[in-house]
Amino acid sequence: MRWQQLFADLQAQFEAEEAAAEQAESASRERAEVGALGIADRLRGALGLPVVLACGAAGAVAGVLVEVGPDWLLVEDDGARQCLIALAAVRSVAGLGRRTAVPETAGSVRGRLDLRRALRGLVRDRSAVQVVLDDGGVLGGTLDRVGADYVELAEHPGDLPRRAEAVQGVRAVVISRIAVVRTVTPGLE
Repeated sequence: MRWQQLFADLQAQFEAEEAAAEQAESASRERAEVGALGIADRLRGALGLPVVLACGAAGAVAGVLVEVGPDWLLVEDDGARQCLIALAAVRSVAGLGRRTAVPETAGSVRGRLDLRRALRGLVRDRSAVQVVLDDGGVLGGTLDRVGADYVELAEHPGDLPRRAEAVQGVRAVVISRIAVVRTVTPGLE
C-alpha cells in the first residue's frame, strides 16, 4: 500500500510538471505568434467594425473599417464618404475587437495592392477628393495621375466637377506625406 501511494504521488507530480511545461510552451508560442503580427494583420481582424483612427496632425477618422491593404486602410465615415488612410499616418486605433487575421503570405496579390495602386483607383474614378497631409494641411480637387512617389492633384472647388475652367492649378503631392484621402460628394464639401 505504501508503494502504491508513493507511485501515485510521483505520477501526480509528473503530470503536474508536464501540464505546467505544456502551458508555458503554449503561452510562449502564443507570444511568438502575436510578436510576428503586423498592425495590418491586427486590423484585418476588425473588418466591418466601427473604429477611430488617430492620424496625428491630420486628425481623427471615425467609421467602419471596410478594407485593409499592406500600407493603407479604407474607412467609410458617418457621411458615407470613403476615406483612404495611409497606414503610416495612423498613430493609434480604438474600437478593435479581439480577432486578428492570419498574416498575409509574402507573394499574395493583395499584398501588392499598395497605397499607390489604391490612389490609381481614385484617378480612374475621377472623384473629387480632399487630401489631408500629415501636417494637417488640406488640399482639394481631383487626382490626375500617380507617379513613383507623388500624385498630381488638379486643384478645384469640391462642389465643381473637374473641368478645365474650374481647375485653379496642378499640384504634385508627395505620397509619403499623404495621411488621408476623402471622397467628396459635389455640393457637400
